[in-house]
Amino acid sequence: MNRKGIAAAGNLIIDYVKTVDTYPVRGNLSTILSIDKSVGGGPVNCLIDLAKMDSQIPLQAIGVVGNDSDGEYIIDYLKKYNIDTAMICKDDSKITSFTDVMNERTGERTFFHYRGANAVLGQQHFKFSKIDAEILYIGYILLLDTLDSEDKEYGTVMARVLSEAQSHNLKTLIDVVSENSQRFSKIVPPSLKYTNYCVINEVEASMIAGIPARVEENIDCESVKRICSRLFEMGVNDLVVIHSPEAGFAMDKGGTFYIQPSIALPPDYIKGKVGAGDAFCAGIMYSIYKGWDYNYSLEFANAAAACCLSEINATDGMKSVETIREMITRMPKRKL
Repeated sequence: MNRKGIAAAGNLIIDYVKTVDTYPVRGNLSTILSIDKSVGGGPVNCLIDLAKMDSQIPLQAIGVVGNDSDGEYIIDYLKKYNIDTAMICKDDSKITSFTDVMNERTGERTFFHYRGANAVLGQQHFKFSKIDAEILYIGYILLLDTLDSEDKEYGTVMARVLSEAQSHNLKTLIDVVSENSQRFSKIVPPSLKYTNYCVINEVEASMIAGIPARVEENIDCESVKRICSRLFEMGVNDLVVIHSPEAGFAMDKGGTFYIQPSIALPPDYIKGKVGAGDAFCAGIMYSIYKGWDYNYSLEFANAAAACCLSEINATDGMKSVETIREMITRMPKRKL
C-alpha cells in the first residue's frame, strides 16, 4: 500500500463551551455569559487543525458516535474540511459523547464529560485494510473505556490495536487525557511499546513516569529530560514530545533532548485554552509528516497552539501553515 496522509481515531465529542464570570465554590452560583457549541476531542480537533493548516493532506477519521443529531453534526463538520468519515460508525445504543466546558474569562477551563458512544470504540472498528495513512493518531488514552480495558496478552485493548497498526506499517502516535486519578501507571504503559510518537503534556508525563515535572510552580527542564528518558525505558519507539505552557520539549531515540520556549503572547490575547494541546499535537504531526527537524517542529507546534488560544473553542483559531511559520519569525519567545 502506498501510504499517504494522517488518520485520527478516538474521542469524537460535542463541546458546549460556556464562558462564565467566575468559577464558583461548591454550592454557589456563577453566571454563564455565552454558550458556544463546537466539535471536540483529540481526533476531531487534530484533523480540523491539520485541514486548516494544509488542505492538501489526506485525512481520515475513525470512531463511534450515536445515531443522533450530534453524531451527524460531527460527521457533517468533518466533511466540510474534506475529511474522510467513512470509518465513523453510528451506535444505536449510545448517544454521542459530549463535554460541558466551563471557560473562565482568564482562559482557564474545567470539563464535565459524558462518555457516551466513545466508550464502545474497540478493536473491531479499526479496518486496517481501509486506513491509507502514514500516521495513526489515537487519543485519548484513559477516556476510551473499551480500548482502555484489560487484554491478557497486550495489557490493554489499546496496546493490541497499536501493535496491529504497526504490523500494517503505520506509524502510531498517542495522546492521553489529563485526569485526577491513579490510572496512569496501569493503563498507559502497555501502549508505549507500540507507540512511535508519544505526545503528551507535562502533567500527564509526570503521572506516567512518576517524576514531577515542576519544582513548586516552575517547569524543571532537567526533570522533563528525565521523564523523556523514562518514557523511552517504558517502551516508546522513536520520539517523546512533552508540551507545557512554558515550552515544548522532545527527545529522540538517540537521547538528544530538544527545548523550544513557547511564544510570548500579548496581554488579553488568550480567549480560551480549549484544544491548545490538540493544536500543539497537530503541529507535531504535521512536522513529522513533512520530515522537519525536531527543533523547528517544536517551534511550529508552539505557534499552532498559540493560534488556538486566540479563540474560545478548540479549532476556530487555527491558521494556515504559511501564517504559522510567519508567526515563528515575528513573535518573541518566552523566557525560560
